[in-house]
Amino acid sequence: MKLAEALQERADLNRSIRQLADRLDDNMLMQEGGTTTEPVPSLQKELDTALERFAWLITRINLTNAQTTVDGFTLTELIARKDALTLQLRIYRDLLKTARSAAFRARGTEIKIEPTISVTQWQAEADRLAKSLRLLDNQLQKSNWDTELIE
Repeated sequence: MKLAEALQERADLNRSIRQLADRLDDNMLMQEGGTTTEPVPSLQKELDTALERFAWLITRINLTNAQTTVDGFTLTELIARKDALTLQLRIYRDLLKTARSAAFRARGTEIKIEPTISVTQWQAEADRLAKSLRLLDNQLQKSNWDTELIE
């Protein structure tokens, strides 16, 4: 199995586990003398099986990410870099949004609010970060389809 397939299965299991938990929750209570919509024991068994597979996949994915290298970095290191870039880009974009809205002034007698940064320079940096993030994500996606899951 390719790493990308394992990641897709993990995502599917994540959705399935949430749905099973919701279905179990819907069947936790019933009117006295009534019946549940679905049998709780079989839902519980299905949930437990899904959780076991989920744990197995996460273990294998993490082992594979820790042992697979691309350009001298493990996939784990590249994923951490991607997470940091994603966070940095989100923060930069939020700050740029604030800086762009600072110039509003309703009347000439009001105090003018100006940005404390060069919006142009920060935008250029945000664009550079976005490009780096796209390239890194492409590299990770390619690696995921090229790498066999360690089983």
